[in-house]
Amino acid sequence: MAKIAAICISDVRGIQKHEIPEAFLKKDWGIEGDAHAGNWHRQVSLLSVASVNKLQEKLSFELKHGAFAENILVEGMAVHTLPVGTHLRIGQALCEVTQIGKECHNDCAIRKAAGDCVMPREGIFVKVLESGAVKTGDEIKIVE
Repeated sequence: MAKIAAICISDVRGIQKHEIPEAFLKKDWGIEGDAHAGNWHRQVSLLSVASVNKLQEKLSFELKHGAFAENILVEGMAVHTLPVGTHLRIGQALCEVTQIGKECHNDCAIRKAAGDCVMPREGIFVKVLESGAVKTGDEIKIVE
């Protein structure tokens, strides 16, 4: 079973996000209170715990949740393998995968510190189709 390992937000773009226990995903907007929210195709970012762990093994310092500016850290699902158009039930919210990976700006904080960033390769972005509350530990399911 896939579940939410962490929920992270930031007040401004371009910085590492901080962890919060719960959030509200607003239709056509994203996570309320997050700097990346807005009426566009990359409303919420997801990254798999396994993707973070692969990089963690190579580092001498601990990566905190939100280090890659991910909004939702997912345990038990390789999110980067989901095709664009996949619908996900994340807690009470319904989302649609809109993009796999992204171009990374070279001056991002984690790339400077770790020498690499997994978000461009293995992070995904979703659009919120139905609003709903989410909290750490909530299930994430593919909706057919």
